Amino acid sequence: MGETSHEFKLNNPPGDGVSAVKFGPTSSQFLLVSSWDDSVRLYDVVANDMRLKYQHMAPVLDCCFQDAVHSYSGGLDRVLKCFDFNTSTERIVGSHDAPIRCVEFAPDVNVVISGSWDSTVKLWDPRGPNAAGTFNQPDKVYTMSVCGDRLVVGTYGRRVLVWDLRNMGYVQQRRESSLKYQTRCIRCFPNKQGYVLSSIEGRVAVEYLDPSPEVQKQKYAFKCHRIKEEGMEKIYPVNAVAFHNVYNTFATGGSDGFVNVWDGQHKKRLCQFHRYPTSIASLAFSNDGSVLAIASSYLYEQGESDNVPEDNIFIRHVTDQETKPK
Repeated sequence: MGETSHEFKLNNPPGDGVSAVKFGPTSSQFLLVSSWDDSVRLYDVVANDMRLKYQHMAPVLDCCFQDAVHSYSGGLDRVLKCFDFNTSTERIVGSHDAPIRCVEFAPDVNVVISGSWDSTVKLWDPRGPNAAGTFNQPDKVYTMSVCGDRLVVGTYGRRVLVWDLRNMGYVQQRRESSLKYQTRCIRCFPNKQGYVLSSIEGRVAVEYLDPSPEVQKQKYAFKCHRIKEEGMEKIYPVNAVAFHNVYNTFATGGSDGFVNVWDGQHKKRLCQFHRYPTSIASLAFSNDGSVLAIASSYLYEQGESDNVPEDNIFIRHVTDQETKPK
């Protein structure tokens, strides 16, 4: 694949699978990347330069920015770490009883959230040393997304829970995924009205949080990331979803190596980029929607393989034509 002016590969990519890419809260310059090589890296995508790297004791499954100078990360070592970019110092915030799968920051309520395979979600006060609370989930946490002052959690068994981050005393809504197969990713609309959920079976559901029947009538699901080859339809997991903050459109990335951009409101696909070398593991739009980070990283869907393309992160400058509703 040739590099073009609007898309390039990041120099110095992780040495193993990419688990997450996340842009800084206000800039399209800084990208945080967690990896199976036990590291979290901070890239300056404008200069195409890795600014710093810090380590965990095991593969890192997720990371997030708290603000422009602090990151949080967790993974198979079960430890939640905070890293300060200014001083290059780290501290262990706390831990779970099993690997940490998801790490998110909720700016509206100023809390860091970790979700784990120990079937709990923990809230952490960034100013304090202790967990602000541990909240049991029905099963292993696979994905979660912050929606203003609410948190949407997807667990094993196709369960979806909506929590109110200001009152975690009870679950606000208990749902089941409208898709028949295991949930892979949940991401909330920037307008906080609902969320998009993807599954391992080439489908995406658009869901709304308002439980009233007239709003619930708007929800729908559609097929994607399926390719006809030699008369057979091959169906791929939809691993990644990322929203465009300005237009409320969203990108999906699948194990077919494709990235699609969708207008969820009008139920149509706006575009499909070229095929990437291997599975799309993670996607992130910058806050202003001008840049999309695309992690192309083999996810072992076909087991161990010798001729796997190397893991890369592509930075794509997207246009209104690709992301704006028609």
